[in-house]
Order: sequence, then C-alpha cells, then structure tokens
Amino acid sequence: MPKDLSISIVKILREHGFQAYLAGGCVRDLLLHREPSDYDVATSATPAQVMNIFPETYAVGAQFGVVLVPQPEGNLESSQDDSSEEKTPSKSHAVEVATFRSDLSYSDGRRPDEVRFSSDPREDVARRDFTINGMMLDPISGEVLDYVGGREDLAAGIVRAIGDPALRFTEDKLRMLRAARFAARFEYQIEAETLRAIQHSAHEINVVSRERVRHELTRMLTEGHARRAFLLLDECGLLQQVLPEISAMKGVEQPPEFHPEGDVFVHTLLLLDHLPQPCPPTLAWGALLHDMGKPATFRRAPDRIRFDNHVEVGVKIAEEICARLRFSNHDTAQIVALVDNHMRFGHVTRMKESTLKRFLRLPAFEEHLALHRADSLASHRNLATYDLICRKIAETPPAIIRPPRLLNGEDLIAAGYTPGVKFREILEAVEDAQLEGRLNSHEAALEFVKHEFPL
Repeated sequence: MPKDLSISIVKILREHGFQAYLAGGCVRDLLLHREPSDYDVATSATPAQVMNIFPETYAVGAQFGVVLVPQPEGNLESSQDDSSEEKTPSKSHAVEVATFRSDLSYSDGRRPDEVRFSSDPREDVARRDFTINGMMLDPISGEVLDYVGGREDLAAGIVRAIGDPALRFTEDKLRMLRAARFAARFEYQIEAETLRAIQHSAHEINVVSRERVRHELTRMLTEGHARRAFLLLDECGLLQQVLPEISAMKGVEQPPEFHPEGDVFVHTLLLLDHLPQPCPPTLAWGALLHDMGKPATFRRAPDRIRFDNHVEVGVKIAEEICARLRFSNHDTAQIVALVDNHMRFGHVTRMKESTLKRFLRLPAFEEHLALHRADSLASHRNLATYDLICRKIAETPPAIIRPPRLLNGEDLIAAGYTPGVKFREILEAVEDAQLEGRLNSHEAALEFVKHEFPL
C-alpha cells in the first residue's frame, strides 16, 4: 500500500504544478530489486502547500520540511472521516513527504539549526548522507535523477559519503554508524575517504543520543548481517566508543576443547551468524552480551582456562549496558535473563523433572533455546541438548509444564497454618511434587503438606 500511496502522492503534487519524486532508500532498494520497507517523496512544494493539498497530513517535522501523509479511507481525494482516531499513523501506512531543502548549519551533531527550502532537487540531494541514498526516481516514467554517482556506487558495492565525508558526519554523527550498517546489510565496502573520516571522528559518536545509537545497533543486530556489521564497527573505531565491553572481548582466550573457534570476540560474532531470521531484538542483544562477563573473570588455572562466575558478572554488565542505552524495563529483563540462563543448558540432563519444567516455562523460552542453539553452533557444534529439549517440548503438553496450582495461601490458612515466609517454601514443595507427577489433586496436596510440614 505505501508504494501505491507514494505514486498517488507524486501524481497529485504534479497535478498541482510541483516537482515530486520518490527519494532516498526506497529508490536504492528498487534499483537493487528489493522491496523497500517504506517510501519517501521529495517535492518542491513547501510543507504548508503539502498540507493544503492533503488536509489529513501530520506535521511530524514541518520546520525541517517533513510531513506525513497517511493512507486515507477511500482515496486520496476523499476527506477524513470525522470518526477516525486522532493519532499519527505508522510508516507502514503513511508516506513521508519532504520539501527540497538545503541545511545551513548543525550545532548539535544531529539536526540542522536552520533549513532553506528549495525548488532544486540538486540542492536537496547534496545534503543527504550517502550516494546510494541520494537518488530520486520518477515513478511514472522510471527516470532516475542521479547527481552524485549513486548508481555507479550501487554497481560497485560502495558506501560513499556525498561530497565532503567529514562535513557529512559533522552534520549528523549517527551517519557513521549508518555507514557500517549499510555496508554490512548490502555486503559493500566503505569507500576509503569515507572510512578515514569515520575513523577520525569516531570518538564524537557519543554526542548522539543513546536511544538513537541503540536503535541503529539493534538494526545491525537484526538485519541478518550482524557479524560483518560489528567487524566494520571495530574497523571504523566505533565499537570501542559505543560498546567498549564488546571490544574488550578481543584476545580473551577460551579453552580450545570447548571453543575451537577462537577467543571470546570471535565466538560472539560467529554466534550472531547463527541467529534465526527474523530475529527478535531481545534475542539479538542477549546473544551479543551472553559472554559479557568473560573478560573480567579470565583465569588460567593449572588444568585449563576458566571463567569463574562469569554469568553473575555478565548479568551486572548487561544491566549496566541496558541502562546506558535506555532499554525499556521489559526488554532489559529479557536480555538479562538470556545472559543469566545461557549456561543452564549444560545441566539439563541432570535436572530434576520439576527444575526442568520450571526452566522450560521461562518467559519467551524460545529465545533461550535459540540462543543455546546458536551458542552451540558457534563452538562445539553439538546440538544433542538442543534436540533433547525440542523433543521434550514437543512431547509435553503446556498444561503439564505449567499445571494449575493444587494449593494456595488461603488453602493453607484454612488448614490451620499461620501466614508467613514459610508459605512460599510449602507451596514450592507442593509444586515440585506436582511437576514430578507425585501429586495430582487438591486432597493429595493437603495430605502431603500435613506430612512434610506438620503443625
């Protein structure tokens, strides 16, 4: 729908006498025969003129020339239904329409202090980030407007800054991370002068908001080329700046009998290659951070290399990283849980039935299992435990793994027990026996309690 919507917007703007083209990443993707995730339109119409033509628009960045045109009910010429909700639509149901502009100066390394609207698409292209993102497309005729050599760089597999790389990265320092992401996603090379400019300015990436950095790193981790992305971050000098804890993994040896692939850094990046696609962001971050505690706990013992308490240390570091990058409480809890539980798979064959069932019912257990599979494939490649758990899950109905409780606190009070901290111990003992198949009724549970915890 956004593609059809964007073409309709272009047509209507032109009917009103304005220039209008598809612009940016969608043009790049269309030339690569990929389906764009969203569509953007660039036009000579000012924001006020766009909003006059499309009264349903949302002025999401009108001061910078950007408005959002949503998919209306019926067709583009129809008026908005009075009963519709007053909320900004997502990009999957809307198209960004941006006025041709030139950016005059940047003082915060993110947004222009002032923009000047233009009627010349060349001026608009000159302020964009990379040549492969700097083309415009006439969706009616198929003509490509390429003033910066973007088609040549697409063919050559190059990510090149438009104009002076140092200036482009001064304008928006997040572009340094974006260069690595695009190069990884498309398996391109970063052009030499562009790379040198990133390496020279890498230390300035920390002026970018942590939320924007997190978002860019998450995209690297989940777009299917995470290993290459992080190798590029390292080459650019950005990894040490945004995630020094990952950089610290380099050169940290591991026992070859368990990790023939190499050091902790090599293992972690190799693991990223084995994540499922599409990959949930929490799983991707849990995978990246799962061995975070190893550099701090490295010890060369007489028998072999050891990482005593690396899980506990890793949990603390993961919590610090999640706080620094301002993850939500929900995502932090899951990422930390993945770090905290990744070594438990080694004990599965020795777990009591009740312990195993509690393990299997961890929130989003499928992410824990996916991390274990990737961890195994990136080291010893033995999937016996993974296969065992998959069989266990397939053979065990959910009601057996998470059965309804046989007793609660009110039942214990009715049986004469005084409320207190002992209740938790009693109820957990009842649940253990239930999960192990020794109790299957309310009455049997009461008898068990009276026998094991006499009044």
